[in-house]
Amino acid sequence: MPELPEVETTRRGVSPHCRGEIVQDLVVREPRLRWPVSGQLREGLVGRTIETVERRGKYLLFRTSAGSMLVHLGMSGSLRVVDRAQAPGKHDHIDIQMASGACLRYHDPRRFGCFLWLAPGEQHPLLSHLGPEPLSDDFDGDYLYRLSRGRSSAVKSFIMNGKVVVGVGNIYANEALFLAGIHPRRAAGRISRTRHRVLADYIKQVLTSAIEQGGTTLRDFVGGDGKPGYFAQQLYVYGRAGEACKRCGGLLREGRLGQRTTVFCVTCQR
Repeated sequence: MPELPEVETTRRGVSPHCRGEIVQDLVVREPRLRWPVSGQLREGLVGRTIETVERRGKYLLFRTSAGSMLVHLGMSGSLRVVDRAQAPGKHDHIDIQMASGACLRYHDPRRFGCFLWLAPGEQHPLLSHLGPEPLSDDFDGDYLYRLSRGRSSAVKSFIMNGKVVVGVGNIYANEALFLAGIHPRRAAGRISRTRHRVLADYIKQVLTSAIEQGGTTLRDFVGGDGKPGYFAQQLYVYGRAGEACKRCGGLLREGRLGQRTTVFCVTCQR
């Protein structure tokens, strides 16, 4: 599933082609996504100018004066800017056609993404419970420390909880915990303020690096420009179970935590 850096890479890729553009038409070839594409989407979007393209967690928000289009890429979705004359492929389900001639095309083999319409000022339930953005000033080690007190859940599950902080998915949680030297199964409430500060700094560092390099290369992911990300070349632990730790040379171990693959080094992470 595309994580925060992949979604931010997509936002940066499509925004210059959408911002300030008038939506001339909306073509829905397959409305059966995670939730059916509503007719409100066409009514609200066509004829409107896209003022901004924003991101909240793993969601994209295309803002207009009449409301906002809320987009989630699902497990295998991607948005690409193409010429509207380009014939759609089998899994190209939605086209947002601009008056400029550009076309924002949604491709999703598994159809688990969503396109929803929000009225002005409407706070959708998908967004209302979300914690702070990890790259914002609202998120730091002191915040993690305060929220973790009394919690017995594993720290990896804690930082992947969207109510705690948004967008720290499995790949980046593995990486940040390794760099911070914290074992993923350690109880969040038993980690000191100092170590939470280190962890928060590495979460910011890992996500920032991934965004700068275009996201992680997942099997189904491409950015807004149709090109894959390249952060996977820099991974320390994720996807490297059984290989040598880049710090100590020991073998990296793999386990399951919260139904997610967890890779760690028993020597470097305590």
